[in-house]
Amino acid sequence: MISMRSMLPFFALCFIIFCLSAAPAHSESPTPEEAGLKIAQDSRAREGGFGNFTAQQTMMLRNKHGQESRRQLRVKVLEVPDDGDKSLFVFDEPRDVQGTALLVHAHRESADDQWLYLPALKRVKRISSSNRSGSFMGSEFAYEDLTAEAVEKYTYRYLRDEPCGDLTCTVSERIPVDKKSGYSRQVVWRDKDELRVWKVEYYDRKDAHLKTLTLGNYQQYLERYWRAGEMAMENHLTGKSTVLTWTDFQFQTDLDDRDFTRTGLKRAR
Repeated sequence: MISMRSMLPFFALCFIIFCLSAAPAHSESPTPEEAGLKIAQDSRAREGGFGNFTAQQTMMLRNKHGQESRRQLRVKVLEVPDDGDKSLFVFDEPRDVQGTALLVHAHRESADDQWLYLPALKRVKRISSSNRSGSFMGSEFAYEDLTAEAVEKYTYRYLRDEPCGDLTCTVSERIPVDKKSGYSRQVVWRDKDELRVWKVEYYDRKDAHLKTLTLGNYQQYLERYWRAGEMAMENHLTGKSTVLTWTDFQFQTDLDDRDFTRTGLKRAR
């Protein structure tokens, strides 16, 4: 005869199986917030290791009547591992802005450092956090638009996938952590294969659609790094726009930290 005591392990096993089968199944699908963050992290991972680059930039400003003015700049960018990149923008043309230079020390978590050198005044002006939503040299790009994107400075939410031209894009929302940002949120379109940004919609602090950035003419460098040849920013409230055309990218040059110092701004050439 089988004793009740000998049956106890069997009953215990049955009870465990019952509890496991009755417990609600946990979904392995990421939340929209987790999916949005992963897209941003994957994009940054693809960008790592470029070292530095230089480029030429043409800035075309258009007012609401279609009148244009053109400016020529040189750009230098230095990658800083585990922090934000350092960038230097130097104006060459026209003569009235020649020598004007913007230096950016971006950071992943703390506020970015930005300095503007104005040759007419022969002084370096620090751009405060409260002024970074202001226009950069009369363009539709704000000072905060010119800093390297830092994943840690936003919260994210995946919205959807949708066609974008011949590609399929992920559409995600990112919200600045910094309360002094000029934007309440941004909506970003990236293609799913290469994670290149094709469009960004910017919403002001009242959540009105303020500006739209569209990017195109991408080229790949060093068989890995994609760079847009054109960036067009349209201001929907003023009717003004600015188009940045990038040319002559040169990667892994002899740039170092000495090319990105505040004291060297006046000597930027």
